[in-house]
Amino acid sequence: MPPSTPKLTVDAVIILNGKIVLIQRKNPPFQGKLALPGGFVDIGETTEEAVVREVLEETGLTIEIVKLLGVYSEPSRDPRGHTVSVVYLTLGNGVPKADSDAKAVHLLSLEDIPRMAFDHNLIIDNARSDIDGILSRM
Repeated sequence: MPPSTPKLTVDAVIILNGKIVLIQRKNPPFQGKLALPGGFVDIGETTEEAVVREVLEETGLTIEIVKLLGVYSEPSRDPRGHTVSVVYLTLGNGVPKADSDAKAVHLLSLEDIPRMAFDHNLIIDNARSDIDGILSRM
């Protein structure tokens, strides 16, 4: 029986050393594709706690949440089923190291970001003015 409600996820747009942190997905869906770090919210966890945990698990980075960027709820955004993602703009700290569901971690400039998994290019496009604002102050 299919789930009766969407699953809650989080994603992070992370700025580190003037670049955007992306992971290369280790597992399906979109295995091998670049994506924003993120994942499912655990029971009893806030979305803020979840994004901090997921980023640490996938990239080895700690983050400072700058702001809520938006909520993405298009039913077809994830081939595994309907997910709703709460997306945060964050600043990264530390040395990136792939772990958990990430095969690799990449730091790319906005101009170098290729086609990504899920709706993550849309998220980056929608966040561009916020990202540019932070980058201009670095």
